[in-house]
Amino acid sequence: VQLVESGGGLVKAGGSLRLSCAASGRTFNADPMGWFRQPPGKEREIVAAISWNGGITNYASSVKGRFTISRDNAKNTVYLQMNSLKPEDTAVYYCNRPLNLATWGKGTLVSVSS
Repeated sequence: VQLVESGGGLVKAGGSLRLSCAASGRTFNADPMGWFRQPPGKEREIVAAISWNGGITNYASSVKGRFTISRDNAKNTVYLQMNSLKPEDTAVYYCNRPLNLATWGKGTLVSVSS
């Protein structure tokens, strides 16, 4: 599976961004997917996950109620809608398969200013 993230940028606190992750590979539609982030100087952490058919989603407590993960299997794409952004959301965001990690993509940088 190859993963290409996009949609990051610089936004003021309270703003919104929508990230996209284009995945290649025949198994995409059968795999749960997740969004991860790595803040500057910190470890990578998972912030959201979605089941193979989109029926089940889970979120880290730090983003619950503000972020929404979704997927379009016809387009092999996973999305992360991020609302009410905070400076502490600043990080490089990655997508991957939580249960069977593939090679990491380059990620997309999200910078939130106060």
